[in-house]
Amino acid sequence: MISSKLFFTSAAALAAVFMAACSDTPGDTGAGGQGGGGTTSMGGSGGSGAAGGGGPVIPTEHPRIYLNEANRARLTASLAGADPAAVRFRNMVDGHLQNGNVYAFEAHFAALLGVLTGEAEYCKYAVDSVEAHVAAEETLIGAGERAEVAHDSYLYVGDTIGDLALVHDWCFDATTPDQRARWLAYANQAVWNVWHPEEASWGGVSYPWSGWSIDNPSNNYYYSFLRATMLLGLTSLGEHESAQTWLDTFRVTKIQGELVPTFTSDLEGGGSREGTGYGVAMKNLFRLYDLWESSTGERIWDLTGHTRASLPNFLHSTVPTLDRIAPIGDHARDSTAALFDYHRSYVLTLSHLLGPDDPMTDVAQTWLDECSVPQMDQPFMYIDDFLYFNEAHGKRPLSDLHPTYHAPGTGSVFFRNGWDTKASWGAFLAGPFTESHAHRDQGSLLIYRGEWLAYDQNILSHSGIYQNEEAHNLVRIEQDGATVTMQNGASNLVALHDTPHFLYLRADITPVYGGKAAVGRVEREVLFLKGPGAFLVMDRVDTNGGAQAVWQLNAPIAPKTLGEGWEVSGAQGSLEVRPLFPALPGAEVLAWPSLEAEMNGGYRLDVRDAAAGGQARFLMLLAPGSAIASATPTSSAGTIGASVAFDDGTSVEVAFGEDQAGGTLKLTAGGSTAFDGPLPASIDALPLLDSGN
Repeated sequence: MISSKLFFTSAAALAAVFMAACSDTPGDTGAGGQGGGGTTSMGGSGGSGAAGGGGPVIPTEHPRIYLNEANRARLTASLAGADPAAVRFRNMVDGHLQNGNVYAFEAHFAALLGVLTGEAEYCKYAVDSVEAHVAAEETLIGAGERAEVAHDSYLYVGDTIGDLALVHDWCFDATTPDQRARWLAYANQAVWNVWHPEEASWGGVSYPWSGWSIDNPSNNYYYSFLRATMLLGLTSLGEHESAQTWLDTFRVTKIQGELVPTFTSDLEGGGSREGTGYGVAMKNLFRLYDLWESSTGERIWDLTGHTRASLPNFLHSTVPTLDRIAPIGDHARDSTAALFDYHRSYVLTLSHLLGPDDPMTDVAQTWLDECSVPQMDQPFMYIDDFLYFNEAHGKRPLSDLHPTYHAPGTGSVFFRNGWDTKASWGAFLAGPFTESHAHRDQGSLLIYRGEWLAYDQNILSHSGIYQNEEAHNLVRIEQDGATVTMQNGASNLVALHDTPHFLYLRADITPVYGGKAAVGRVEREVLFLKGPGAFLVMDRVDTNGGAQAVWQLNAPIAPKTLGEGWEVSGAQGSLEVRPLFPALPGAEVLAWPSLEAEMNGGYRLDVRDAAAGGQARFLMLLAPGSAIASATPTSSAGTIGASVAFDDGTSVEVAFGEDQAGGTLKLTAGGSTAFDGPLPASIDALPLLDSGN
């Protein structure tokens, strides 16, 4: 048994150990359309009350975080006026203080009400909560163990230390000098450990860790590290010797030195290379931007174009029924990619940053009102509506957005033929594959019309992290009974041409196979016909060493044989899949649960050309059920094509090169020729808003 003397005499000693550890080792110090953005040079942080050559101005008195004059007046008025979001937030906090039953409640929720209302019970609860946490951590450390904040590679350091810092700042007068010294000592050791993984320790005991993503601004862990560092630096400035180090680490070393150049070079068009699941963690980064600007007067969110671009990127990634997003990458919290409070928070925070004068925020307001999460559902998220939702914000229709969006930094193209709930929507992926939460899905096509018709099979996985090629709508390559896997790298979007009648995409997927001998060429071309909401998909795959190409489509509904192809028929929509080349492919429909215990439903259609040898070619027509009036293959020497008529009056004559990328298209709509010529081999610059909007 460990003696009680060790527990109760170690608090002051632990504080000294923490401070010594932080001071003995030097801290880290250092000096428009669908994309774009620039950088702004930043000097060292100005420190307490100093502009620092145009830098941040940090108040000397508490509270100094977020509650500047404007924010304090706005939130106080919201409470006094009984705004719905304010009432929900206060009732939630009051209920928790009485019953302690709100999941994921954070002490700074109560602290915020304490500083806004002046009612002492709120700060008392907040201070007692942080004190209990720090005391528990001191007990672990005093026993020679690692602090809980280090769990999962310090993933939750932003929540834990951020909560402590906000309570320390907002309820400063409700704490004692001894408490503040112990809290800051503990917090400083945690943050020091984050940035010095090999030297990390607790209570003098070495506890090194991996340092996972401490220098990777594209990873969700990074934003947690930034939150802890920034908030600790702000609240402890003038009260702990490491505060200036953390401010410089946040502002200069990490934001200026790592995040700005990375986002500028790698994330044109917004979004995250981790996908739409883990990528929603960027809401935490956007919140940090607001916290910093509100606290210091310095705006850093527009140092790159990423912040502004992420708003239209996200709106386009939402399917027409406004209840789910494109299921790209790992989705561990909820594999279905259904809209949740986190997505609402993402849009709210971005809209707040961009401000009411940006036309995108008016469109976002419509999305916020009409999506499946019109207000926060989870009580622990009520604070976001309280802080950011403005019912009086201007609105403009979603249809003001241009229907196609391209984010080169993530390789995503989102497109649709309308903004009503029955519109046909698609997503195509061709770009960088660099993050661990990304999937091996380069060249994949997603289709939604009323419901998922061609989806990512990860939706019906138990874990939400099924990354294999088989789960995506692409051409997979098999050799000796195994799938040839994609490697970290990038595929190339070669062409994107968008008109009122069609969208044409061409991609070279070959590079993402990393030069594997089995893969000679993988190319995909997608022609989206907006009138009928139909797709023509041309694939060229050359393989070596006996490898074979398999065209595949995943759907939650079993594809059924229908005439010359198959049909995915759901309650809200249907998709006919008709092979135009080769003429008589072999095919089978596989139930995913029979293939993988990981799956709780779903089907995959596999199409093969047994005669292809090492040179497979596929031309597939995918169209809403009953939309095809006629479809005739027209292949000839050197070309693979078709003549297709649809029931809305649209007709096309298309000829793709059999071995050469590209082709020709003649499209007739409304009785007149809308396009007649070669398919363009360049990437269009796309507007955010349609002409005249």
